[in-house]
Amino acid sequence: MSRVCFINPNTIFLKSDPFTTGIVYMPIGLAYAVAVAKRNELPFQVIDSFGLDPTQSRSMGEFVSLGLSPREVVNKISNDVDLVIIYANQLTNTKSIIEILKEIKLRYVNLKVCLMENTQAVTSYNLEVVSDEFFRIGVDGIIVGEIEDQLDKFVNYFKNGLSYTESPEGLILPTQNGINKRSKSFISNLDKLPFPAWEEFPLDNYWKLGFGHGPVHSKRYLPILTSRGCPYPCGFCVVPSTNLRKWRSRSPENVVEEIEFFKKKYGVKEFHVEDLDPTINDTRTKDFSKLLIERNVNINWKIVAGTKVETIKSKETVNLMAKSGCIYVSISPESGSAEVLAKMNKPFDLARALEVSKDFIKNKIKVQACFVLGYPGETTKDLKKTGHLIRKLAIFGIDEIAIFVISPVPGSSIYSHFDLAGVNLSQLNFSPTWREDYKRLNFIRLNLYSQFIILKSIFHPIKIFLNIIGFLTRSFHTKMEMTPFRAFQYRKLAKLSVK
Repeated sequence: MSRVCFINPNTIFLKSDPFTTGIVYMPIGLAYAVAVAKRNELPFQVIDSFGLDPTQSRSMGEFVSLGLSPREVVNKISNDVDLVIIYANQLTNTKSIIEILKEIKLRYVNLKVCLMENTQAVTSYNLEVVSDEFFRIGVDGIIVGEIEDQLDKFVNYFKNGLSYTESPEGLILPTQNGINKRSKSFISNLDKLPFPAWEEFPLDNYWKLGFGHGPVHSKRYLPILTSRGCPYPCGFCVVPSTNLRKWRSRSPENVVEEIEFFKKKYGVKEFHVEDLDPTINDTRTKDFSKLLIERNVNINWKIVAGTKVETIKSKETVNLMAKSGCIYVSISPESGSAEVLAKMNKPFDLARALEVSKDFIKNKIKVQACFVLGYPGETTKDLKKTGHLIRKLAIFGIDEIAIFVISPVPGSSIYSHFDLAGVNLSQLNFSPTWREDYKRLNFIRLNLYSQFIILKSIFHPIKIFLNIIGFLTRSFHTKMEMTPFRAFQYRKLAKLSVK
């Protein structure tokens, strides 16, 4: 009987910047696809190239790759596999995706290989935009949109050698006249999906690392998606093109059932909400929090990928979030300049955001504020306004900031604004050293970090002390505690990496 092989690629970091690159994301999108394969009784195999050996390192020029070698990955593919689906999890991991793809095609010329788009991450990319590059390398199809409802159709298409006209929704194919574009498939009723099949992934290896995307303070944690998509049109973000501004949510009951299920199965009491925008519906946020309280679930949860903080409508919502176990929230001012926000097409109500953040702080919920530098058209005056806001937030009591230098993500509206000649996809990270103005922007970034830490030390010395304790004990309640630890580990791995 034929089998489909799901592959999660290696994690890659930039040797010159292990702080900003190499963020570890557990492959939740792939875990959903595998869960559907199990439910549909579709024979499958999972190869988590990073997760199976996350501390094995190889040098790749300016990058270091963590995980199995391409040859080790291909050696694990079962003989009865007739379709491989590689998860294009993060844009910066493209070098690994290409390596694995080439090795498969070298070994198994006739084996069909598809790429699966990650629609639920701002660090991902729209595969349709770069499809020509992958088709030149030899990929047989590209899956865009959400895979779960179409998975059986994808497998059947390649197994039976169907024609272009019979290809399922969401499958892009190469043709003699370019590519065969298909509309994306989106799932409206997310409650019908099975819970992610984490039992098929090397969870212990992720947990042994002691760090992830969000700050890890427990021995075991899991990511969770309570909703999908985002309704906002931000110009630097890929999500408007991968989700077409469609926001869909799971019911609070369904989300809490998943939390209770994995708490019982694995003893997990720390959950990282990886939604693109989880708090869009304030009533849903309150109902979810109330349900956790009523059922006495007794877990901690963190909004680690950011949220539109102004959608949190009241002190009641914040109080319920805190009582239910919320201890960390990431928000995204992006810039201190109203002019830049307008250019970004990014709606942001600073006054309301500060009001909500004040309530978070009162309820002992840690708050991260994220910023981007180098947006097209940004001026020195705009950068000064961002610096002013960051200093204001430090005095205000925000727990941490994250500052990124803009990279044009394939699928974002600013992608065509940059000259990318000679730039590979993995270089489109948050430390784009290829930008002519990178050194200047990075200097500003480091200076702003320094100002934030100095002001935080003056106005909130206890928080700084707790950050130091968190770093030393490896019980991370903020990313600023965890990131230096991860960077230190990566520097060691870089020295040990083989070519």
